[in-house]
Amino acid sequence: MSRLDLNRIPIPKQELGERAGNFGEVALGYNLKQAQAEAGRCIECPKRNCVAGCPVDIDIPEFIRAIKENDIPQAVRVIKKTNNLPGICGRVCPQETQCEAACVLDRKGAPIAIGRLERYVADWERVHPGRVVQPRVAKPPSGGKVAVIGSGPAGLTAAAEMARRGHEVTIFESLHLAGGVLSYGIPEFRLPKAIVQEEVYYVLSLGVKLELNSVVGKLVTVDELLAGGYQAVFLGTGAGLPLFMNIPGESLSGVYSANEFLTRINLMKAYRFPEYDTPVRVGHRVVVIGGGNVAMDAARSALRLGAGDITVVYRRSPKEIPARREEIDNALEEGIKIRFLTQPKRFKGDELSRVMAVECYDTELGEPDADGRRRPVVKPGSEFSLDADVAIVALGTTPNPLVATTTTGLEVTRKGTVVAGEATGRTTREGIWAGGDIITGSATVISAMGAAKKAAADIDKYLRGE
Repeated sequence: MSRLDLNRIPIPKQELGERAGNFGEVALGYNLKQAQAEAGRCIECPKRNCVAGCPVDIDIPEFIRAIKENDIPQAVRVIKKTNNLPGICGRVCPQETQCEAACVLDRKGAPIAIGRLERYVADWERVHPGRVVQPRVAKPPSGGKVAVIGSGPAGLTAAAEMARRGHEVTIFESLHLAGGVLSYGIPEFRLPKAIVQEEVYYVLSLGVKLELNSVVGKLVTVDELLAGGYQAVFLGTGAGLPLFMNIPGESLSGVYSANEFLTRINLMKAYRFPEYDTPVRVGHRVVVIGGGNVAMDAARSALRLGAGDITVVYRRSPKEIPARREEIDNALEEGIKIRFLTQPKRFKGDELSRVMAVECYDTELGEPDADGRRRPVVKPGSEFSLDADVAIVALGTTPNPLVATTTTGLEVTRKGTVVAGEATGRTTREGIWAGGDIITGSATVISAMGAAKKAAADIDKYLRGE
């Protein structure tokens, strides 16, 4: 086996000295030569473990073979048989724990860069409009009418899948821009808004209708949608309600949830300063609490807005941190510090109730908790302070209760997630399905898409009386 078979082709990036000062995409993507070199590493295993590792069942060996053969239109067709959002998935899907983790090359070297190749194919289609001819609707009109609540990854996927099956689909989005968390939660340098909107336009091209500024639970309820002619409703509203630590000082000025911080940057266009002078306070010293991708996104966004001293604090060790390795590496390259085994005790403020420091404890790992992870235990007498002009809490999210509390017969858990069947997405109320973060709590884009595909298939059977 050659050295090339064991070492993946690196993806080009913005120069380190430049990227920290702008919101342009950091990873620049492969060119054709690089994509074909990486595709050439695939040994086309007969077992096809990578496909089993993909939540949306992309025929990975087939699209990689098409890249090898320089038939990029065919690669597009293969991917879009099962994935309507490849430009998004190729950028933010955690392939390293899914399809790439199943790659046999991972045992001796680096797995095939499946996500980077998917991104290449999606970007090629975007800059070559009209070059790929593919069927838009797989089945004739069914007469079925479906409402999809939310236009995030679950909602877009469910809508596309049902439109392909011939059903009339309308998406109801509460915000002024479609995309859900893809638009408000992920920074421009990781997922450009133009890419998200291109994927939205593709879903709409399948015949899906979109109603923006439509807050279901306020302007109209799910019950009213069902009474007004919709035969099925899919709930894909995600998990947009931030979690806090409930420690002293969380109400101080300058303490943000990561949701608020990133939404102001993404939807209020702080990333285009000075063209848009968005009210986002940053200062020089920023402390971010959490260890997931959202924490890294918040820290790296603060850097680009002018902060100079940024520390991420995480209460467990490097082994447990949930953020993608790529995002951690990017953050460290950009000068962001990560302090492990650290847990906030309280936020300290000045005489004007502005945050000025985060008081913390050192921790050590004890016995596993209910999730199987070792529980952080505070070390007595280990208190110390980190100066902060701004503190950002990035500890995860739960579903907004608006839809659940205004819909009769919908069972929810104590955590606020909607109860639904894992294989079908069926809720406790007939005619209503759910998928994505609304049933799991905050998770990944691709897992939401996989759940939405299952729900769409079950809705199709329901509407056809099967």
